[in-house]
Amino acid sequence: MTTEFNVSWRRYLLPPLHPEGPMFVAIFAVIGLLLWWAWAPLGIVGALLTVWCFYFFRDPDRSTPIREGLIITPASGIVSLISHVPPPRQLDMGEEPRWRVSVFMSVFDCHVNRVPAGGIVKKIVYVPGKFVNASLDKASEDNERNLVRLEMHDGRDIAFVQIAGLVARRIRCDAREGQKFRTGERYGLIRFGSRLDIYLPPGVEPLVTLGQSCVSGETVIADALSDEKRREGEAR
Repeated sequence: MTTEFNVSWRRYLLPPLHPEGPMFVAIFAVIGLLLWWAWAPLGIVGALLTVWCFYFFRDPDRSTPIREGLIITPASGIVSLISHVPPPRQLDMGEEPRWRVSVFMSVFDCHVNRVPAGGIVKKIVYVPGKFVNASLDKASEDNERNLVRLEMHDGRDIAFVQIAGLVARRIRCDAREGQKFRTGERYGLIRFGSRLDIYLPPGVEPLVTLGQSCVSGETVIADALSDEKRREGEAR
């Protein structure tokens, strides 16, 4: 059997925008015009920044794997940390250590966040904090963040945490307690540059490696139905 996906240039050049995007693109465009009026070379810089702003707020459709047990990365970026730590105390998930995968999003990554597994949201906690470099381990405890606990269809729970970074100044979470989600559905956004932590169910090991690039809603970071051990990787 052969299946086919229609690849269009619009998917790369003109992706859909997140609802917050048009306002910021318009602001950048106006600033670019003012810079052009002041001095043409500055206008070129303004145009480049406007294009960057457009792509920062891009919200393309994803092809999400849907097999039961798969846990998908909620963020696009680089796996910057893999740790075996207790889940956030604010979410009342106990003290048993579990694997935490941290995905760092640079200002060039897609910043729309997606739910890593299907289930129901049990608890959401917002914690104010600092704005240190989100790639540092201490950002999980020190930075401004928004924590979500979700009960998967099999009864096990996971947590995913939006963490603000050096230049990020707004965390948007559209999820609500009691809300049901399918794997890969959109639930939030962070601007501009940040990190997202995923706490896997106890006994479930990550299938991604440090330095690996991830695509939100597509890259499988763990399989709750597999007993495969944590994968190792190397730069090549």
